[in-house]
Amino acid sequence: MPTIVAVDIGGTQMRAAAYTQDKIHPIKQKKIPTLASTPGGLDRLIKVIEDVWPKNDSVVAIGLGSPGPLDPHTGYLLAPPNNPEWHNFPLAPSVEKHFGVPAFLDNDANLAALAEYRFGAGKGHHDVLFFTVSTGIGGGVIVADRLLQGYHGLAAELGHIIVDPNGPPCSCGFNGHLEAFSSGPAIVKYVLGELDAGVKSSLKRNAGMTARDVSEAAQQGDALAIQAYHRAGEYLGIGVASCLHAFDPSIVIFGGGVSQVGSLLFDPFEASLKQRVFHPRYLEGLVITRAELGDEMGLLGARALAEMKSGL
Repeated sequence: MPTIVAVDIGGTQMRAAAYTQDKIHPIKQKKIPTLASTPGGLDRLIKVIEDVWPKNDSVVAIGLGSPGPLDPHTGYLLAPPNNPEWHNFPLAPSVEKHFGVPAFLDNDANLAALAEYRFGAGKGHHDVLFFTVSTGIGGGVIVADRLLQGYHGLAAELGHIIVDPNGPPCSCGFNGHLEAFSSGPAIVKYVLGELDAGVKSSLKRNAGMTARDVSEAAQQGDALAIQAYHRAGEYLGIGVASCLHAFDPSIVIFGGGVSQVGSLLFDPFEASLKQRVFHPRYLEGLVITRAELGDEMGLLGARALAEMKSGL
């Protein structure tokens, strides 16, 4: 049975797993600290892959998932956050050379979309839109059963859709992106700004405030906290409406911690979405749901990438 090795390179953990095509669960799995700021990242990556390598040496491909930006066509990392050692680094070619089997790389949000399409909430759909709403906003798009990567490999940066050119600065430095309105830090930043302006709230200004703190206050009826999530949901609806116009999916899947708050975010989101699609047919039969795969999403996405590229 041909085996795929999948690797999920996260900010804190690096995980590898070996899969046979007939099973969704790995035959072997290992995780180690990423230690992104410590030299020797490639050596650690090679070691964790070796730890899950099957004794019968049946591996046909390796799938690699990493934060971007990166180039999936060449397998190069361009500028991963908090890891200067891997800037402009040939990650997939280096792994391929060491193990002697094809290695494929893509960003973690694209692979989350691919995982949900193949194994999770998007199974059975052919056109899928995926958003992860968390510290940032990432996304992935499946069009006619193909992962959209784009000419430069930089497609589907859905968090950087411009929803208000006069809006607040995004983490990338440009103004008015969706991430600047609907991510966890954006929700907190809005609340802090309103508190500074004198708005009354049960929330007190502190540097350690989180989106979860805001959601808990909203569930207790705090008006400012409710407004912060209403605003985030409204702008999320603006961004998703633009994506519906571009891609016309049959399902929109949401992952990430901020998406777990439920109706607090999604009631204003759905109202905003309905207001902004230019024809109601975009919403006919459209499924809006949550991601199903949890912590396994990254590994399963890397596995799906390797299978897709290998024709399995």
